[in-house]
Amino acid sequence: MSVTTDRRVRLFKRDAQAAATRMLRQVKHLPTTPLRDAESAGNVDPASRQRWLTLARRVAVTSWTLVVAYRSVTDGLAFNRELLLLYIATGLIAASIGRGRTAFAVLRDWLPFALVLLLYDLSRGAATLLGAPTLWRFQPDADRWLFFGTVPTVWLQERLKMPQPPWWEVIISGIYMSFFVLPYVVAGVLWLHNRSDWAAFVRRFVALSFAALVVYIVMPAAPPWAAARCTPANIAGGPSDPHCMYRSSARVPDGGLLGAMHTSQPGAHQFVERISTRGWGTLHLQSAGALVNSGQASVNLVAAIPSLHAALTAMISIFLWRRVRRSWRPLLVAYPLAMAFVLVYSAEHFVVDILLGWALAAMVSVVFGLFDAWWSRRRGSKSAVAYPAEPAADLAGGLPVKGAVDLFGDVADVRRGDHVVQRAQRVPGRQRLGVENVEAGSGESPRLQSVDEGRLVDDWAARCVD
Repeated sequence: MSVTTDRRVRLFKRDAQAAATRMLRQVKHLPTTPLRDAESAGNVDPASRQRWLTLARRVAVTSWTLVVAYRSVTDGLAFNRELLLLYIATGLIAASIGRGRTAFAVLRDWLPFALVLLLYDLSRGAATLLGAPTLWRFQPDADRWLFFGTVPTVWLQERLKMPQPPWWEVIISGIYMSFFVLPYVVAGVLWLHNRSDWAAFVRRFVALSFAALVVYIVMPAAPPWAAARCTPANIAGGPSDPHCMYRSSARVPDGGLLGAMHTSQPGAHQFVERISTRGWGTLHLQSAGALVNSGQASVNLVAAIPSLHAALTAMISIFLWRRVRRSWRPLLVAYPLAMAFVLVYSAEHFVVDILLGWALAAMVSVVFGLFDAWWSRRRGSKSAVAYPAEPAADLAGGLPVKGAVDLFGDVADVRRGDHVVQRAQRVPGRQRLGVENVEAGSGESPRLQSVDEGRLVDDWAARCVD
């Protein structure tokens, strides 16, 4: 990078020569270390040690893959979140061999995920203990208001539901189940490759999950499949665990709180039912669907507002938007929309649940984006105080600039392949100057230089930016 300054910078020949002389004298008086003798004798070979660690890592990862594959074939796919978390943690331990990370680091870093899952499962029944009434009528009434008297779940199942799950319901089930897998996979990849991004993702994941848990406890809300099984008389007083939730909606008069289906595909059930896992039957993976259904029955059944499925998928898309290549961005747009369709069609959530989930994801992203921007400025100011007179330095692949973090916590936008920062930035603290802009002179003490902001150019590719 070449930066033009508004005054000359002086290079101090005599000071530099004196510092080099002192360094050489110190090196001459260093004793011969045992490590050097051992290396010369062939007892310690860092390259050989690294090769053995690489081999051990490959063996461990291969063994882990075989164990997971065997359990998936014999016991079914790991849709249980606790088991999935165990798989990911052990896989990361295997992949960390020889990379300076220990098993303790894996357990310490992934503890927040386990804590969130534990608290989510324990939240069942908390609304009953607090005495908060469950919302049963608000969501279907809100959906009718949004769609001119029509409940979207009823409308979609009238027109799309088949007697047997078609091929595209495999995609429906896959998208629905991705909620239980994708966040942990994204976190695992970030943990291996970029710890700062991993920490930012974990902060958003934990904050979003805890915010949703608080809402579930103080304002429980029933999902569409439960509303289709209960009548107004069944839910008088706003119970959180009425008996009607555990029966079929086949014989519920007038379609329960959702309203009756007036038409259907030939042979399909003419009532609203929960079909989020029905697609696994097409792949003869009924055990996977049964496992998910049993897991759904053991958690909070009145945790519909906000939709955590919608909130988390939206948060992932927002977080990854400027951390992936442009070619991936259409997928980041399509994923939350596809998840919303799946949730409404399969009677898992009302549309209003999804809108509130998206709003919560946007709120968390904005709050932590502001926090990351404040933290970046704070670290920049500390760097300026700690190194007030440090001359040119290699930035090792990144250009620290003021305002480099936007509202959502993303890095500065660097586009068109020329790595030019889009707007003039002030460099806090350390400055990197080209040799052609430095002139030899007397041994005056160095002082901070002002930077011509119009010519600030980063000659290193910005990290994690397309």
